[in-house]
Amino acid sequence: MIEIPEAMTIAQQLNATVKGKTIVQVETDDTSHGFAFFEGNASDYNDHLVGRVWGEASAPGRLIEIEVDDYRVVFGDGVNVRYLAPDVVRPKKCLMQVKFEDGSSIVCTVQMYGELLVFKDGANDNFYYTVNFEKPHPLSDEFTREYFQNIVDGAKPTLSAKGLIATDQRIPGIGNGATQDILFKSSIHPKKKVGTFSAEEIDALYISIKETLADMVAAGGRDTEKDLFGESGKYQTVLSAKTWKAPCFQCSGPIERKAFLGGNVYYCSRCQIE
Repeated sequence: MIEIPEAMTIAQQLNATVKGKTIVQVETDDTSHGFAFFEGNASDYNDHLVGRVWGEASAPGRLIEIEVDDYRVVFGDGVNVRYLAPDVVRPKKCLMQVKFEDGSSIVCTVQMYGELLVFKDGANDNFYYTVNFEKPHPLSDEFTREYFQNIVDGAKPTLSAKGLIATDQRIPGIGNGATQDILFKSSIHPKKKVGTFSAEEIDALYISIKETLADMVAAGGRDTEKDLFGESGKYQTVLSAKTWKAPCFQCSGPIERKAFLGGNVYYCSRCQIE
């Protein structure tokens, strides 16, 4: 699933690969997917975009947004965005293909759910879109220790550490996946209650958010996700579905996997304090 590391990586790759190309066709052949969400009628995307130039891609939160003149193209969490060189056959279950004048294209598929949106700039007032622009990006200078303290202070004391980081868009762009390593590197158990945090633990969590996300971005995303070219990221996850059966690399104890808050959490009960 797209989170901050993947959104930033793919946006950078789009800018290096297809920025400045003219769109000659947009196909949205399979719009019957029950959890693929489009803006208005997907059949109108071709009329909106043909003849326009694919512009700058950016990564607000976990979104990938591309400027196409006065339109915006947005790929959300759950969308697989891939570059296809000329004459390469597109995937069978393709929900959207943007073709360029040189024969290359961008194709999108959806795993479980995802948003593939095309709309006029300023026309989307959906909370899950606008919140990505309204709150400081965690890798920005505006995401300060004081700002993070305000997030902690505004949460219910009974809220879990995972809930604080990964739910209710408190920090747009961080989901269940990145949360695992963020919590591990701050030695905090995912079920630990916010009301029990010490000042030192808040410091550690803030630093881990900044440093873990920066490491993930620098490595081109996590090894559990793919980039624009279908290559896995080079950041090796400490806790994920790929690693949880191995012992903890710090203490050699067992890694636990539990269903919690709509997804699995992975943790070391020795290294992470509840």
